[in-house]
Amino acid sequence: MIDNKRIAKNTLAMYFRMFIFMGIGFYTTRIILNTLGVEDYGINNVVGGIVAMMTFFNGALLSATYRNITYELATNDLGKIKKVFGASLSAHIMLALLIFVISETIGLWLFYNKMQIPAERMNAAFFVYHFSVISTMLSVTIIPYNALIVAHERMSAFAWMSILDAILKLAIVYLLVIIPFDKLIIYSFLFFIVSLVDQIIFVIYAFRNFPESKTFCVFDKELLSQTLSFTGWSMFGNLAGTLYTQGLNILLNVFFGPVVNAAYGISVQVQGQVQKFIGNFQSALNPQIIKTYAAGDLDDMHKLMYRSARFSFFLMLILTMPIMLETNYILTLWLKIVPENTVIFFRIIMCSTLIYTVANPMIVANQATGQIKKYQIVCGCILLSIVPISYILLKIGFPAYSVFIVHFFVELICQYARMHMLKGQISISLSSCFTNIYKPILLVVLFSSVLPLIPFFLLEESFIRLLLTGVTSVLSTCLSIYCYGLSEREKEFLKSKLKRYLNNN
Repeated sequence: MIDNKRIAKNTLAMYFRMFIFMGIGFYTTRIILNTLGVEDYGINNVVGGIVAMMTFFNGALLSATYRNITYELATNDLGKIKKVFGASLSAHIMLALLIFVISETIGLWLFYNKMQIPAERMNAAFFVYHFSVISTMLSVTIIPYNALIVAHERMSAFAWMSILDAILKLAIVYLLVIIPFDKLIIYSFLFFIVSLVDQIIFVIYAFRNFPESKTFCVFDKELLSQTLSFTGWSMFGNLAGTLYTQGLNILLNVFFGPVVNAAYGISVQVQGQVQKFIGNFQSALNPQIIKTYAAGDLDDMHKLMYRSARFSFFLMLILTMPIMLETNYILTLWLKIVPENTVIFFRIIMCSTLIYTVANPMIVANQATGQIKKYQIVCGCILLSIVPISYILLKIGFPAYSVFIVHFFVELICQYARMHMLKGQISISLSSCFTNIYKPILLVVLFSSVLPLIPFFLLEESFIRLLLTGVTSVLSTCLSIYCYGLSEREKEFLKSKLKRYLNNN
């Protein structure tokens, strides 16, 4: 049975967290870019990307840990939950050690032999690299504790942690400006300290609230085998995801240098902040998707999946349409210094993000079944094609933004593959997906885009045009969602809630 009250409560908590992060994130990015400069900002982005590329195991183990704990919580078997948690902790400690070995061998080889980093900044980049390695190892080790918090649906913990994290990141900005030392080294060190504090607090919270978190390493062969089997195939999919994000970042560095990495870093920063808006909504629904499957309630699972996909896309569209139209003006107001290519990078990346927003509920549904082998092989192979295709295009002289166009079209192909494979796993049909997800989405996009294009094309770039474009975008999108994006039952529910609210006021 769908727990609508818990979903609503968790959604509000996650949005509270998101608004804090979004505001602080935009402010600190501006100060950091202006303090470090475009080149150092790009160096920090690409060097950190090397370490991130070594952690493709991480997402796979996170998926396995989150899925297994959530599934066992539905059975209420505390003994089994403790064993699953202990086995997951053991696996993550082993992963952290593996990341260290890879980072100090393959990673260092990439750092010294393939990266385009000015000679006078190599020493600073070296410090950035190793602070990133240590931070990553710590964050990997405590993932089971975070997964436990999410599986218990205690989203308020993340919301309150956002306040502390925001304060600490503001402190980073202040110290970065006043400390008379190499700004890039200071930034990477302070960011490491903030990450360390965050991880410690999450562990303490888990210890105080969940008895299973006090279980330390468990070397249960059956559970480790189950976790690693699930992880093995998830790892393939996560390798693809890591390669096309950090791999593209490294390709851009090799062909164009750190200034283009700065443009990519800022584009991803904005995309990440916007995507958090949707991620918070989906984080509240994802545990319910898994729990309804564990309870054998496929009808409710389908409803949750369809609603999560549609509403996630609609929320993202409300946010992104005005930003995509007025990207140049918004970035100039925000950053003052806008690296070349940032505008076109961001617009194409957000188009791909809109597609992926719909994919997330399908990914969670597949993970709930545990039948991930074929799914990960097919989707992983499709996504892995992004890097070699991009390399060929850059090698023959295509511009930097061409890699993101490749990503967009490959993501479309992968989305079809996801739907096709879910047919036999959770008894859905392609026609049902089209009717409940894609038809309303296409209608909303078509009708909502007409009105905001009028001020965009008729007026010169200015604050007035930004306001008019923003207002018309939000109004036309909301109206289109109501007319074409909601079912009759959802419209009736919305009208009843609105009437109740008006009568109470």
